[in-house]
Amino acid sequence: MSDLAGIVRTFGPKYFDKHGERMLPSHDRVLRDIVACRTEFFGGHMAQCDQCGHQHYSYHSCRNRSCPQCHTGDSTRWLEKRQSDLLPVPYFHVVFTLPKELQPLVWRHQKSLYAVLFRVAADALQSLSSDRRYVGGEIGILSVLHTWTRQLSRHPHVHCLVTGGGLAADGTWLDARKTYLVPVKALSLLFRARFMALARKACPEETFPEIIWEKDWVVYCKAAIQGSKKLLDYLGRYVHRIAITKRRILSIHKGQVRFEYKDSRDKRWKKCTLSGEEFLRRFLQHVLPRGFHKVRYYGLLSPRNRSKLRQLQWALSAEEPESTSPPEAAFYHDKTEKPIPCPICETGLMLILRLIPRTMRDPP
Repeated sequence: MSDLAGIVRTFGPKYFDKHGERMLPSHDRVLRDIVACRTEFFGGHMAQCDQCGHQHYSYHSCRNRSCPQCHTGDSTRWLEKRQSDLLPVPYFHVVFTLPKELQPLVWRHQKSLYAVLFRVAADALQSLSSDRRYVGGEIGILSVLHTWTRQLSRHPHVHCLVTGGGLAADGTWLDARKTYLVPVKALSLLFRARFMALARKACPEETFPEIIWEKDWVVYCKAAIQGSKKLLDYLGRYVHRIAITKRRILSIHKGQVRFEYKDSRDKRWKKCTLSGEEFLRRFLQHVLPRGFHKVRYYGLLSPRNRSKLRQLQWALSAEEPESTSPPEAAFYHDKTEKPIPCPICETGLMLILRLIPRTMRDPP
């Protein structure tokens, strides 16, 4: 079976035997959940067509955020919510990347240093954008953590969707220049200085390599020329998606996993082959600590500024945008699945007859 569950079933037992005592609880949990997803372990439900009487049994998913079989509907709902928060202004795409010399240290202190990365990226943007030479007001920032390369190596960075303008202290809206938000060089220096200050405070026992002061930290800042919704769709791929999808896994053969990836340099699809153990090791690098939020909101997009955001949407639009005041049910509807058409008669609906409880045994 050429999917992630098949890989875990094939190589997981040996991986547990070799690394089980040193594995993080979150890593142990995700491997067990992936194997048990949509099996009798998580229970299921029996549905019956209200017209022809056809019955069908479905297993429930594990709902683990690192499972590739789950969260398709969650991605759609997240995008709908975020689109309702967009202001009718241009947006910028800003990316903050940590240097490779810090990756081992960040791996040892994921929860604290990923949080520092989020905070510093937002603080640096807000600090420069408040300067009247650039924007001169409070901006809105949506940040998404991304930790992998296309070959599953570690590459922690934060994508930010940033409003192309800000709210001044007197309540007026100030537009940023069309293709310029803040100076990238200054943003990079500020990002480096503030990250190191907070990282040393968070990890006083660690020694940081001096070389990180001798190199420029990569910061990307470009106007979202294709539009804010296009950029939001791009960011949405990382919110409810793991490091690899089933489509990219090509084969499991002779102790190796082969998958494809798109090379960022020449934009061509290429193939990568790893041992089963190395594949699982790389995959587990991107399982975030339990309870850690990989999406955060700052400034005008912060939850505490919800009413201010709605007022701005009205003020900046010639007429109310269709998505400004969406029906509550569109975003906070009941999470149970909607009835689906019957695959046999195609006229009736499959209605749930009964729920089958999950098994009490440990997952595989």
